[in-house]
Amino acid sequence: MPITLEKKKELVAGLEKALKNAKSVVFVKFDKLTVADNNTLRRSLQTEEVGYVVAKKSLLKRALASFGVTGEAPETPGQIAVAYSTDLLASSRGIFNFQKGHKDNVAIVGGIFDGKYMTAEEMISIATIPPLQTLRGMFVNIINSPIQRFAVVLDQIAASK
Repeated sequence: MPITLEKKKELVAGLEKALKNAKSVVFVKFDKLTVADNNTLRRSLQTEEVGYVVAKKSLLKRALASFGVTGEAPETPGQIAVAYSTDLLASSRGIFNFQKGHKDNVAIVGGIFDGKYMTAEEMISIATIPPLQTLRGMFVNIINSPIQRFAVVLDQIAASK
């Protein structure tokens, strides 16, 4: 049964409302995903405050046209879902982590990052950026490393005397 024009307008308005404040959007291709796996994906994304919507590609294009996204839209084969978030990294990281266990069923095919279309490879590289707490820990470790080496050297000098 075809979708009526009014229903299409409602769906486009719903997509526009959902994507309005999103800083990053990931286009997700899903094939043969079971209901249980789909629910697991939705729950894991909800804990990270990431929205997830399955949309018709034509309606998604209409909704995205109003945002003035720069660049060329990636190819979106098959059934497409959209993961979106106000956090720049959360949506891509959430889909990427789920994709690890479901390689045959879920794949990132592209997305929008900070107002620009990105390819699948670019979105995957964004998804592999460590969380902010991890980056802070790495930074502190880099700063602390020379101090630790200096302390070890002083300890060796004190032990030799």
